[in-house]
Amino acid sequence: MDFVEGLPTSKGKSVVMVVVDKLTKYGHFLALFHHFSALDVPQVYMTQIYKLYGIPESIISDRDKVFVSNFWQELFKQLGTKLHMSTAYHPQNRWPNRGVESMPRGTTPYEALYSQEPPLHLPYLAGASLVAVVGRSLRNREVTRELLQFHLKRSEERMKQMADQMRSKREFTVGNLVYLKLQPYRQHTMRNLFPKYVGPFLVEAKIGIVAYKLLLPPGSRIHHTFHVSQLKKHISKASVTSNLPLVGFDGALSREPIRVIDRRMVKKGNSAAMEVLVEWENTFPKDATWENIQEI
Repeated sequence: MDFVEGLPTSKGKSVVMVVVDKLTKYGHFLALFHHFSALDVPQVYMTQIYKLYGIPESIISDRDKVFVSNFWQELFKQLGTKLHMSTAYHPQNRWPNRGVESMPRGTTPYEALYSQEPPLHLPYLAGASLVAVVGRSLRNREVTRELLQFHLKRSEERMKQMADQMRSKREFTVGNLVYLKLQPYRQHTMRNLFPKYVGPFLVEAKIGIVAYKLLLPPGSRIHHTFHVSQLKKHISKASVTSNLPLVGFDGALSREPIRVIDRRMVKKGNSAAMEVLVEWENTFPKDATWENIQEI
């Protein structure tokens, strides 16, 4: 499950929520408003996906703040669905909106899901229908289909051309110093002031064709292998150093409290305890949690 953002606006919506079945690669593409919340996504999922397939056994997603929100986590915990997060800094795990094109060998997603071939499209032959209205309707359908195919092909060619122009061949050798891009954990607050890259770090080994193993500081809780697109060579003799963000044992950013919204007294056994409603960094205000004031 993933989001594709920055699309042209249609009826006020510019975000597509991509839901892909891991086995068959059968995909659903659901439109969302740009400023969607942790409440909007489950509602769309329930109305569009649940009605077709029921509650899933597990959901794989990245670490978008929607998916790490308390609402999302608690909802699917109560529904019995296991939530799996993609590996930190590992772009191969961002498969939903990139892997849809990699279809299962020897079968289509439709056939894998429904155990039968999809209905065949029979092209309309001019003059095949004796009813003029039917003939015009079927001919209009063919014109629309041909127009869609033409624009899709032209769009693919244009995107490939732009990608080829922007693509730079990056290659590093063992011993090089490189900077690491802060995806997917770039800060949402004050993003213009926060460094885009951290490091530099030493290249320890080349893994395959497009991945490298870096020597990270002791105690780092993120995976040490990164795609070449996340790296930038350190050239200057003077190092500009930025530390890795704090990451928890589950691979998510360590939470920092922003402010206390409210207070309350609760009964703990035979005594009373003070709890505060805390808003956390990189989360929605509605994800604020009640915490014991002694543990903050």
